[in-house]
Amino acid sequence: MIGDHLDGRYQILDYIGGGGMANVYLAKDMILDREVAVKVLKPEFSKDDEFIKRFRREARAATSLSHPNIVDIYDIGEQEDTYYMVMEYVKGQTLKQYIQHNETLSVDVVVDIMLQLTSAITQAHENQIIHRDIKPQNVLIDEQGDAKVTDFGIAVALSSTTMTQTNSLLGSVHYLSPEQARGGMANKKSDIYSLGIVMYEMISGKAPYTGETAVSIALKHLQNELPPIQQLKPDLPQSVENVLLKSCAKDPLHRYTSVEAMHTDLMSVLDADRLHEDKYIPPNDEDEKTKAVPVLPKSFHETVADTKTHPALNSSENESKKPKSSEQNNAKVDKKKKKNWSKILLWGLLIFVFLGGVFAAALLWLPSLMMPDEVEVPEVAGLSQVEAQVTLAKENFQVTIKETSSNDVDEGHAIGTQPEAGDMVKDGSEITLEVSTGQERVAFDNYVQRSGDDAKRELELKGYTVKMYEVDSEQPQGLVVEQFPAVDTMVVPEETTVTLEVSRGPELLLQDMRGMSEEEVKAYAEEHNLKLSIANEQEFDQEIPAGHVKSQNPPANTTMQNGDPISVTLSKGPPPVTGTKTVTVVFEPDNGPGNRGNNGNGNGNGNNGNNGNNGNNGNGFFDSQNETAVVRVYVNDLSNNLTQAIVEQEITETTDIQFEVTLAYNESAEYRITLDGEAVDTGTVTYDELTN
Repeated sequence: MIGDHLDGRYQILDYIGGGGMANVYLAKDMILDREVAVKVLKPEFSKDDEFIKRFRREARAATSLSHPNIVDIYDIGEQEDTYYMVMEYVKGQTLKQYIQHNETLSVDVVVDIMLQLTSAITQAHENQIIHRDIKPQNVLIDEQGDAKVTDFGIAVALSSTTMTQTNSLLGSVHYLSPEQARGGMANKKSDIYSLGIVMYEMISGKAPYTGETAVSIALKHLQNELPPIQQLKPDLPQSVENVLLKSCAKDPLHRYTSVEAMHTDLMSVLDADRLHEDKYIPPNDEDEKTKAVPVLPKSFHETVADTKTHPALNSSENESKKPKSSEQNNAKVDKKKKKNWSKILLWGLLIFVFLGGVFAAALLWLPSLMMPDEVEVPEVAGLSQVEAQVTLAKENFQVTIKETSSNDVDEGHAIGTQPEAGDMVKDGSEITLEVSTGQERVAFDNYVQRSGDDAKRELELKGYTVKMYEVDSEQPQGLVVEQFPAVDTMVVPEETTVTLEVSRGPELLLQDMRGMSEEEVKAYAEEHNLKLSIANEQEFDQEIPAGHVKSQNPPANTTMQNGDPISVTLSKGPPPVTGTKTVTVVFEPDNGPGNRGNNGNGNGNGNNGNNGNNGNNGNGFFDSQNETAVVRVYVNDLSNNLTQAIVEQEITETTDIQFEVTLAYNESAEYRITLDGEAVDTGTVTYDELTN
């Protein structure tokens, strides 16, 4: 996207970085003439209508937030299928990088950053905006050390997706509240929990809960107490640890009532009178429960105590107490003995029958009483892996994960269980949870050191979506220097967007090419993969020979990349020279009868001429008949040739004839002089002769 324009306003200048859901670019706002950060959503999110709708709504809400510790959102928009958010450009680093570079932070710095974060989140909560994804990666530290929270709109939009969707939230699970891990809705108390986890990481240099998978980390948020920070930081004030304990309580009711309350607590956390305060211990709900024991009224006890056997008040009752005769007494004794034996036999039989029944019942019921209860396997198909594991764990099942590819169930979601949902199994049984890995995956190949264009063409034929970006590199231009995903990553081609970083080529300081021959320039351009153009028009130069470079564009010492264009203008050499040549033509008219003398020897000494004069400085002629003659001069220089006279002059005596000659650098010209049509002189004029 480097060089592209979004909506004709934002020019993409450079690639800053990227995450699981978006890439971030440095851009220039052409209207307001300022640098901005543009976050462009990845294609897999742009296809989700529900996500886009939520993203737009919450991003617009986030634009209303104005706070020194919140990254300003300037604009949101779309261009074709590209959805983007324009934000304040913060020069600096993320809090995650800040922690990594400094290992651990001092308590003063931690408290200062936390005050900034809680102030920012307080204003968001006052505007009914919950962040839901507070983590060090979403906090920027600028060059002045100030903290700024970012990604409000994206975090909220992502709350409708699962933790495993495109792995976008795998980095967030370290800061996930227990209620979110259970699959519940995030609320303001969830942001408080995440702030506490971020504070823990700033103090200790690492997140409190780690694990090999997102699921294992989420379960620790649900089940494990916060690792004691005093073991890592023995000198940490108790007041500071109390902030961690209260904000990270498992039960939202035991956390701060609001982020504002947390901010207020932090303002005094380093006061001397608080450093050694009592350790915060969340209330134990079990201890607070009391059993209702019924209290019997006093009248009940009095009634029992007063219950007695009173003697009969009538005479008949008194009379029954009088002694009987001996015979009557003996008969009664015999009768009573028989009656007692009958009762004993009856009671024995009843006891025998009862014991037999108890024994039979024990044989039938005791094994079942000693066996565990049976429970029904719950339906978890379609739930996220975390939600499914939590559901099964609540029923006391021992869960084993089995990963299976599926074209129907989204990655990271439950396909089903073995035994199946609805089956009755023993309490505490082992359940196999089948989790979808999505469509069948293939190992991603290595495209580094290959031509970017060739790699893009091959990947697109395999079904991948490909994005290419140019980066600075010492590698030759056009070669892939980095790729995402990495080699051997298991991917689904149709669901994977590949990012290829392609080398711009090594930087080159352009050489001063003036004075280089045309062949030398061509060789230089070919060696450094520069696109050479040679101007059709050449220029004269007194010092640079013809065919050599007179000027170049760009100038020398310009930083160049492979493939950049350069142009040169060649010299025609020194400019042409025009000079005057003087030749003496000897002519002596005859003062009496006589014949024309023969050609002289250069000194005009005519022979056999009657009454003729000696010639001067040239070919002498004697003419006893004509008193005038016509001199013509012919030259083959840059402007003329030997077929057309450039000088035609009538003379009556020996005369110095002057004519102009124009010569190119290091060239020469021939000339011929005639007198009345006969050649009287020839010669050569050189470039040096004209310039000296």
